[in-house]
Amino acid sequence: MRPELFIARRFAFKPRSLSRPTFIVAASVIGIAVGTAALILTLSIVGGFASVIEGKLITFTSHLQVRQPDDRLFPETRHDLELLRGQKWIVSASPFLEMNVMLRSRRQGGKGTGVVAPALLRGITPEAAHRFATGSSGAFPPLQRAASGPLPVMVGKSLAETLGVKAGDRIMVVGLGGNGPAQLLEGRQPVVELLSSLDLEMATVAGIYETGLTEGFDDIVAFADLRSMQERYHPGMVTGYEADISDLRKLPAASASVANALGYPFSSFTVYERYANLFEWLKLQKNVMPLLIVTITVVAVFNIVSTLLVLIIEKTREIGMLSALGLEPGRISALFMGQAFMISLVGIAAGDLLALGLSLFERRFHLISLPEKSYFIKHVPIQIAPMDYALVSAAVAALVLLFAFIPSRVAASLKPGTALSA
Repeated sequence: MRPELFIARRFAFKPRSLSRPTFIVAASVIGIAVGTAALILTLSIVGGFASVIEGKLITFTSHLQVRQPDDRLFPETRHDLELLRGQKWIVSASPFLEMNVMLRSRRQGGKGTGVVAPALLRGITPEAAHRFATGSSGAFPPLQRAASGPLPVMVGKSLAETLGVKAGDRIMVVGLGGNGPAQLLEGRQPVVELLSSLDLEMATVAGIYETGLTEGFDDIVAFADLRSMQERYHPGMVTGYEADISDLRKLPAASASVANALGYPFSSFTVYERYANLFEWLKLQKNVMPLLIVTITVVAVFNIVSTLLVLIIEKTREIGMLSALGLEPGRISALFMGQAFMISLVGIAAGDLLALGLSLFERRFHLISLPEKSYFIKHVPIQIAPMDYALVSAAVAALVLLFAFIPSRVAASLKPGTALSA
C-alpha cells in the first residue's frame, strides 16, 4: 500500500486519543449515503412510473394504428392486412371497429329509470383480446363470437361501477344508425323516425377488466368480438388496423413506412401521438429530475468539503510533522484526496445498499399508496436499473474528488513551523 493511502486510511477511520475525527467521518459517510440513496430512488421511481404508464397505454391499444380521415369506416381487405404485416419491424397486425354508443343498465336511476352511460364500443380480434388480457387485471375471459343472442362485452371497472353491473348482467347497447349525433340533437327529424334509426342491441357483461387507466379508458371503453360487431352493425367494415412492432425505438420509422406503403387515404398514428397529452405529462415528471439531482449533489459536495476542512484542522500537527519529515506538498494533497475517495467510497456503497433495500421493501410490501384516479397506479412503482446505480455512484465519486481538491490544496499549503506550533 502506498504511504499516502495508508496514512489517509488512518486519518479517516482511526480515532486519536484526545479527539474523535471518526465521528465527523461517520457524519460525512451518512450524508453521502443518504444523498446517493435519494438520487437513486428518485431515478427509480420516475423510471418505474414512466415504464408502468407506458406499458399500460401500449397494452390497452397498440404500438401504431392506421385510420382514414375523420375515422370513417372502410372495407376490410386481406390485401391491406398482408401489406401491413409485410412491413419491416411489424410483428402483428389486426383490424378493429369502434362505435360511440350509450349503455343502459337495469339499475334504477334517480327517476326510476335505468342508468345510462356513454361508451366507446371497440371490436377486436381474439389475438388482440389475448394481448390485452395479459396486461390487465380483473375478469377478462376470451371474447366469444355470438352470431345470435346477446352480444358478449367486456367493460372497465369504472364503467361497471357507473352502470352498477357485474359479470353476467345484461345491458342495452344504443347506437345511432345512419344518422349522426347532430341530427339527433338538433331534432331535424320526426321522433318516430329518429327512434327507428337507433340500433338497439342486448349485450351480456362477459367480464370486467381493470387497467388502472381510469379517465378515458376504464370508464368509457367496452370490448367486444370484432366479427360479432360487424355482423350486427357494419358487415365487412372496420375503423382501422392496429399493429405492434419488434422494437419501440423504430416506431417512428415503422409508422412512416406503413403510411407510405398503404398510401392515401390512410394515415398512421403511433401510441405516442394518440396519447400525446399523457406522454407530455410523463415528460414533465422527468423534467423535475435535474433540479432534484443538482440539489442533492450540491449538498453532498459541501458535506465532503466541510468534512475535509474539519479533518485538516484536526490533523494540523500531523500535517506539520509529515512536512518536517520531508513529505512533499503534492503528496500531502494526494493524501487528503485519497481520504476523500475512501470516505466517498464507503458512503456510496452504503447509499447503494440503502436504496436497494428500500426499493425491494417497497416492491414487496407496497407501503406507499397513490390515488389511482390521479396517477393511474395504486402504489409507487420502483424500477431497479443497475445502470442508474452505476451512473449515480460514478457521478457522486467524480464530484467528491473534484471538489475535494480545494481542501487538499489547503492542507498542502500549510508550513511545517506554523502547523507544529498550532
